[in-house]
Amino acid sequence: MAEPIDSRTRDGARAADSATTVTTATTATTASSAVARRALPVWHYLAAAALGALNTLSFAPTPHGGWLEIAIFAGFYFWLTRTTGWKSALFTGWAFGFGNFVSGVWWLYVSMHVYGGMPAVLAGTALVLFSLYLGLYPALAALVWSFCAGHASNGLDRSKADRLPFSPTWHGVFAFASAWALGEWARGYVFTGFPWLSSGYAQVDGPLAGFAPIVGVYGVGWMLALVAALIVQALVHMRKARPDASTPPVSPVSSAGRAPRGGMATPAVAAVAAVAAIAAGLLLPLVNWTHPENAPLNVRLLQGNVKQEMKFSESGFVDSLAEFQKLITEKPADLVVTPETAIPVLMQEIPEKFGRDIRAFADGTGTAILFGAVGGTITPDRRVVDYTNSLFGITPGQNGLYRYDKHHLVPFGEFVPWGFRWFVNLMSIPLGDFARGAPVQPPFLVHNQPVAVDICYEDIFGEEIARTVRENPTSPGILINSTNLAWFGDTIALDQHLQIARMRSLETGRPMLRATNTGATAAIDAHGNVIARLPAFTVGSLDVRVEGTQGFTPYVTSGNNTVIAVSLLLLAFGFAFGPGRPGRKKGR
Repeated sequence: MAEPIDSRTRDGARAADSATTVTTATTATTASSAVARRALPVWHYLAAAALGALNTLSFAPTPHGGWLEIAIFAGFYFWLTRTTGWKSALFTGWAFGFGNFVSGVWWLYVSMHVYGGMPAVLAGTALVLFSLYLGLYPALAALVWSFCAGHASNGLDRSKADRLPFSPTWHGVFAFASAWALGEWARGYVFTGFPWLSSGYAQVDGPLAGFAPIVGVYGVGWMLALVAALIVQALVHMRKARPDASTPPVSPVSSAGRAPRGGMATPAVAAVAAVAAIAAGLLLPLVNWTHPENAPLNVRLLQGNVKQEMKFSESGFVDSLAEFQKLITEKPADLVVTPETAIPVLMQEIPEKFGRDIRAFADGTGTAILFGAVGGTITPDRRVVDYTNSLFGITPGQNGLYRYDKHHLVPFGEFVPWGFRWFVNLMSIPLGDFARGAPVQPPFLVHNQPVAVDICYEDIFGEEIARTVRENPTSPGILINSTNLAWFGDTIALDQHLQIARMRSLETGRPMLRATNTGATAAIDAHGNVIARLPAFTVGSLDVRVEGTQGFTPYVTSGNNTVIAVSLLLLAFGFAFGPGRPGRKKGR
């Protein structure tokens, strides 16, 4: 039989309960006052936009901008933890994304206004609207993070906790990395995709480049976000754990009835994890995922520097045809490559003399030639249908032509999205709806060395390049990009595109050669290093000796599947078991 409860004990319990009630009420009142003051000011979002604009400096032409990017992303993650709910998190991510894209792809204004002839006001408005659209993806990433990171409840009820700042937690660290990577992947996929300025590109010369052959550019972005969040985790908890002489010692039991956990252990573990990730990124380039195969090739990459406003005029066509004939036949090589649409007419309309002369040069010197022109299909009634943006290859001593048709077309330049014909009509760009080539096309064979080609911005889609390497019966050992960036003038677009090409070399373990109209014409080795480059806006040829490789990197084997699967799994775990979930609170 239980002992009877003493009346004095009951009175003491009631007194304690009363005191607890008063204390709780006082705490709630104080918290309510604090909550009322927690509405985020406008400058919070302006600061996020400024931080996004600053992130443009992480990308080319800034040398070693990957280190700067880590600091900026740490600032961005810390700023996210200052938000008070999903709405403020979403708008913080949107502001960061808008600042990043409006300052990072401003060269689109040049193509629309200077070369497309669109009025300046409309071109500027289009750039702002496009940047707002691109900013939706960081916004959605921040939104998903807010649901999976959870609030620090601090012993308060759910309604108040939802209006307090987020707290850097382990759930939040992995949720941030995963949500960010999925947001960038979605941006590179939805509406044909626009993965320009994916955060992983800035790491080409940064400390996390070693992860590219394993998980690709989106995986590098995942690692970037993880390291940045770990740094914030360490610094914030280090500050909380540091004793403050101005405050009296507190009870070892918190007001919520739980002993504080971690102490300095949490910041130490987070700091060690961040350092370990950076160290791994710096050491992984020592691993050789591919190996050299077949004899090296002597390649000449041509740069015509044809002014965009002259390229499609009759006089400009005659001059550029003569210029490229001179450049092609200047001296022999194993392979000569021209820029995209170096011959800006239908293949069947190329002057007979030009075709006869370069064929004679190829046969007489043993030089293979890849040149850009417009493809098309001739119907029995002599109509031309299915225009394509193509590369044609001449193999010495063989009749017939190799042909590669561009697969991933540029919206508004090579095809018109439904409902946007009026927008294209505002510009004087002499391109319309083109037909698409097959996703995987055979390589061009040069002295037993298979060469995979792509045109224009096709090389910004790493998964498609990896698929070409993986699924081709004859796996290419060298990648070649033929492009024309004259549409964007003397802007950062040229260096940004070169940086993107370097990421493709890192992902596939293969050298990448680039023949451009105005720049950057360059040769990149299998480790992503630029080994030679022509000055931009000059006429000339770049002579390089390049050795092809064989073998598959982990990224070529699995593509983006690894980072997508890991991110979804971690987000699902964070959403189900993260701090602040209603189900967990009911179970306490």
